[in-house]
Amino acid sequence: MNFRNLLLTSVTLACVALPVAAMADTADKKIALSNNYAGNSWRQAMLTSWEKVTGEAVKSGVVAAADPFTTSENQATEQAAQIQNMILQGYNAIVIDAASPTALNGAIKEACDAGIVVVSFDGIVTEPCAWRIAVDFKGMGESQVEYLAKKIPAGGNLLEIRGLAGVSVDDEISAGIHAGVAKYPQFKIVGSVHGDWAQDVAQKAVAGILPSLPEIAAVVTQGGDGYGAAQAFEAAKRPTPTIVMGNRQDELVWWKKQKDASKYETMSVSIAPGVSTLAFWVAQQILNGKTVKKDLVVPFLKINQDNLEANLANTPSGGVANVDYSLADTQKVIADSK
Repeated sequence: MNFRNLLLTSVTLACVALPVAAMADTADKKIALSNNYAGNSWRQAMLTSWEKVTGEAVKSGVVAAADPFTTSENQATEQAAQIQNMILQGYNAIVIDAASPTALNGAIKEACDAGIVVVSFDGIVTEPCAWRIAVDFKGMGESQVEYLAKKIPAGGNLLEIRGLAGVSVDDEISAGIHAGVAKYPQFKIVGSVHGDWAQDVAQKAVAGILPSLPEIAAVVTQGGDGYGAAQAFEAAKRPTPTIVMGNRQDELVWWKKQKDASKYETMSVSIAPGVSTLAFWVAQQILNGKTVKKDLVVPFLKINQDNLEANLANTPSGGVANVDYSLADTQKVIADSK
């Protein structure tokens, strides 16, 4: 074998030996996470997923940095200022869970004009230059009422627990629930409170409205509020209705206990917190020159009576049932969207 062939063979073997991610042209790129809120278990799990997956990516040289930042208040003005600081700090991409679909558009346009890739997820934005990774939140809300229509064909009164006021996710899930009620008019929403996707807030809100409500057949929720609702009904010594859960570990534990004791039946649904890791890899792939559709849709994670135990076994104490995305997972999502 001559020297030229030996050199080509050596290069070929080296390329085969290197993982795909290590060959990425993003080793010097910096990605930031802009998060508007961290006051519940879902957001904490989301940040944990981000740090775990991006930490490995930085360690292996895929990117130079993947720094997370969370605002102290859920205010669009504060998050806009945070994004402007990221522009000045020289980040190549910003991944954002937005406080508002529209109020951050000015800051996001500034980032795009500076050549920065912006990928929004969960709380997505409407600025055309940004990418969006969304769950069908309206469908998620409607699926709750569809489940109840099968479980309680006669219908009944519903208590709606909403999420964080002013956030697009809250509006979309609520719109889906109301669309479901319009489709199944045997159900009637007789009360609505904001639980901020947090068990303690939901418990206080439900406890406050329960004395004014008639008999409740079911509680429709948004996640992080099911266990708090159950506690409020128990404290008020009222019959426990069917409470739709949101994949939080304390909700699943409570559900399992009720199932074992009385065959209590419900469902649980939420977006996987690990969607932040999908957004990271999408940003990395765009920086690496890949063509990615502006709008990607990922499925929500549903738990039912049959797979409750399996999901509970894989959910950490105080956490949320979750799926983290790998580079290969992300590449498949991108390919399937074309």
